[in-house]
Amino acid sequence: MHERLNEAEARFLRIEEELADPAVTADIERYTALLKEHATLAPVIEKFREYKKAVSDAADARAILDSESDPDLLALADEEYKAERDAAAKAEEELKILLLPKDPLDEKNVVIEIRAGAGGDEAALFAGVLYRMYTMYADARRFKTEVVSVNETGLGGFREITFLVTGQGAYSRFKYESGVHRVQRVPETESSGRIHTSTATVAVLPEAEDVEIEIDPGDLEIETIKSSGAGGQHVNKTESAIRLVHKPTGIVIECQDERSQFKNRDKAMKLLRAKLFDLKSREQNEKIASERRSQVGTGDRSERIRTYNFPQGRVTDHRIGLTLYSIETFVNGNIDGMIDALATAETAEKLKNGGDQA
Repeated sequence: MHERLNEAEARFLRIEEELADPAVTADIERYTALLKEHATLAPVIEKFREYKKAVSDAADARAILDSESDPDLLALADEEYKAERDAAAKAEEELKILLLPKDPLDEKNVVIEIRAGAGGDEAALFAGVLYRMYTMYADARRFKTEVVSVNETGLGGFREITFLVTGQGAYSRFKYESGVHRVQRVPETESSGRIHTSTATVAVLPEAEDVEIEIDPGDLEIETIKSSGAGGQHVNKTESAIRLVHKPTGIVIECQDERSQFKNRDKAMKLLRAKLFDLKSREQNEKIASERRSQVGTGDRSERIRTYNFPQGRVTDHRIGLTLYSIETFVNGNIDGMIDALATAETAEKLKNGGDQA
């Protein structure tokens, strides 16, 4: 680890020299890339220097303990030695976390799909609760949301809704949400007060760039269809909706949220690209031994990850065994505490596995 840190510090110093070079500042692309690398290295180098200073100060205090006989001086040196030794140990542990491989997808935008599962109309209403929760959370994080496609029910719920979340680090916050979400509550239509259990599935897909996923136009079957939905003058009158079929995989995308056929096609292509990128990533992940894969962030959509129990006012995440008794604020978008706990659990697992990204 120390060898890696020394190399990183040498690289950090070279970057600072380059950033001061007028020839580099004149090259916007080069200058921007160096600034980004500098910003990435800065917290690591700052912590490494803090560690080296604590080690040096501990060594100086140790030298006094080995050479002095004055009781007062020895007491002071012993106190300083212990404090600096503990500071060095703490900084070293923090460095281990800082040096963990970053998920290359973390900074990406995300496509989120929510589908009603078991439970009929109540499941569709719960899908609506999840959509509202995620959009409120996105607003709080200053992310932008945009609906890609939606299939509403007459009661205000969703059989399915797909939306895009854009903003730096969006995937790093939403990636833990993939899976089956279960709700236990008394539906408004239940006169006897009986608690119903319903589910909804959430899929979180990193948005893929054109350069990452190439789509052969010959693999696409594209047709325009009339929009359908709950109202709107353009509904069922203009063929603005788009239906894409990716023939090699059988993936079907329908988008009708926009009045413009061009905009619907653009959104449909974004969603298709994200699905193909996700499919490619999952195929690669299957090659990783299961005992080395993080059990927190796998995104297995068949896994029941969380229960929302309204009568008891609790939300329980089954992957880490965390229960929060704040369901009302949670479904209003205050989910940072849960996501932070999931991220911490994933970091601890990576450390246990020797820092392996897998």
